[in-house]
Amino acid sequence: MRIVDNIKVWGEPLENAVSQAVTCSQHGDVLGVALMADHHKGYSQPIGGVVAYRNMISPSGVGYDIACGNKAVRTNLLWEEIKDQIGVIMDDINANVSFGVGRNNPTPVDHDLFDDASWKLFDTIEPGLQHKLKTLARNQLGTVGSGNHFVDIFVEESTGKVWVANHFGSRGFGHKVASGFLNLAAGREFSGKAPGESMDQPPTLFDLNSEMGEMYWDGMTLAGRYAYAGRDYVIDQVLGILGASAEYSVHNHHNFAWKEQHMGEDVVVVRKGATPLAPGQLGFVGGSMGDISVIVEGIHSEENTESFRSTVHGAGRIMSRTQAAGKMNYKLRTRMGGEISEEQMQAAIRAYGVELRGAGTDESPFVYKKLQDVLNAHEHTLKINHILRPVGVAMAGGNEFDPYKD
Repeated sequence: MRIVDNIKVWGEPLENAVSQAVTCSQHGDVLGVALMADHHKGYSQPIGGVVAYRNMISPSGVGYDIACGNKAVRTNLLWEEIKDQIGVIMDDINANVSFGVGRNNPTPVDHDLFDDASWKLFDTIEPGLQHKLKTLARNQLGTVGSGNHFVDIFVEESTGKVWVANHFGSRGFGHKVASGFLNLAAGREFSGKAPGESMDQPPTLFDLNSEMGEMYWDGMTLAGRYAYAGRDYVIDQVLGILGASAEYSVHNHHNFAWKEQHMGEDVVVVRKGATPLAPGQLGFVGGSMGDISVIVEGIHSEENTESFRSTVHGAGRIMSRTQAAGKMNYKLRTRMGGEISEEQMQAAIRAYGVELRGAGTDESPFVYKKLQDVLNAHEHTLKINHILRPVGVAMAGGNEFDPYKD
């Protein structure tokens, strides 16, 4: 860890992300800001950024994909029992789990979260808004989306055990909540059309005790419950395909805000692309489709305290989507001019022993740092409990744009 412009930085500092972190530190009542080793530039608050506010909440800091996160489970299966069927298994996952932009679940899911009293707050904002958002949420519950969102099968080679993990958030519902409150903060209607926004604009802030702050907190919390329900549903789908049961699970958000105590103060910690990791707390951190993923545990240390008990949420990109896959022509639904070819990606995946369904070259192993390098920067904040090698990866197709990804 090093200090750059009064920002605590793990890993190699990226100037544009550090600049965003400095901007965050200068707006609102801020206790401190930290950048995890997978940091890179984001909207308003850098991805991999952690900001601790005194009695404030930042909807731009939490971001548009509220409660994006991961669930991972260890199954009762051994890799030896299923490895000959992995191609069929991945076909079944690809056919039965809904991937892609704006998709609805073909089998509508009911859940007790739809009875939560917090839904009523939307009708106080705009007549009929509760029904509109609840309908969208019901239709999309259990869909994965696009971008970097996935469903993976892993083997833990030290035990031979099969694991299943996924990565996605609160889908269209969370995006509507985020954009709606950002609209209200700017004096627009909740469902109004927002103008183009600058990546470098200062964070949008609400006083936590204000009416707007309380409403956003309730909406964010509801989106968090929704994301948990969606990830639970998809994991259960995959366990059904495998004919397996879960022995052990790890489940966490990495785009969210939490009320915590740090440095003797009660604060709101906004993590965008950062995993909460207090001593003893578990987290899943995913690598690329051609790299390990891990289950980590926070440890008691000075560095863990300095990080606001946080760590990375992934390996971190080293190449933009456009650089890797080329510029998207949405009329033709193709990309042109990318540095990574489909042949290069497929060769790398085959060499690593992964059965791939979907995905574009913008998610290939070439666009990410090596996860172990990123974890090494946090060696004094965590320990690695399980190392998982991907054997099956399912994602949306490469030519989809998803506004709900993190």
